[in-house]
Amino acid sequence: MNTQDAKRVLETALICAQQPLPLRDMRTLFADELGPDSLRVLLDELMRDWEGRGVELVALSTGWRFQSRPEMRDYLDRLNPEKPPKYSRAVMETLAIMAYRQPVTRGDVEDIRGVTVSSQIVKQLEDRGWIEAIGYREAPGRPALFATTRQFLDDLGLASLEQLPALDGSTFGAMASLAEALPEQPSLLEPAQAALSLEAEPATAEEPPQVEPVEAAPEASLPAEPEPAANEPLSHPDPAADAAPMDPEA
Repeated sequence: MNTQDAKRVLETALICAQQPLPLRDMRTLFADELGPDSLRVLLDELMRDWEGRGVELVALSTGWRFQSRPEMRDYLDRLNPEKPPKYSRAVMETLAIMAYRQPVTRGDVEDIRGVTVSSQIVKQLEDRGWIEAIGYREAPGRPALFATTRQFLDDLGLASLEQLPALDGSTFGAMASLAEALPEQPSLLEPAQAALSLEAEPATAEEPPQVEPVEAAPEASLPAEPEPAANEPLSHPDPAADAAPMDPEA
């Protein structure tokens, strides 16, 4: 099979795939006749072929996919005029803290936010596939340690945590960055992802009473922490250890 034919096959598979296509599936596509280096050359050529179009080929955490460019969002939204429920501030603050400080416990999030975190918020994020419990901290009660998932990165259109939006140093800034980025990653083949909606808490449901810790500051900031090398694969730290938080600003 010549290069042009191989590129056509790969392009077709990527367009028809319902999920991001990993390299191992691409190798299966060619019966292992093409190695990773050859596939990456083809992917680079495809990326150049689609430059200047409304659709782009991007590398995500779990593989490669075609998706519409952010500037196409306003036009595509006209096909689905109904707006999804907005993210609640509590949900976005919790998600932002978990994304930038992972792995963290529910208590860690409460210390930073200065208010209690309802079980409903954590369950919403787990049901959406954006966070998961990766272990337990060796502390009284052995609280669960939460971290973001590869699905979270895919929905943001990112390949790694290092590509998270820049942080301005505050919880609110992280929340705003994620809230802005999440809706801007519509998929070419899955229109439902264009909004990436996470149902807001029902209007009739009340948030648990906000409990201010005795010595908590009204606005806690996210301190800068060292991040892993850019070429390291996404992996969760040892659940038994109280791992250092992550910060995408190296």
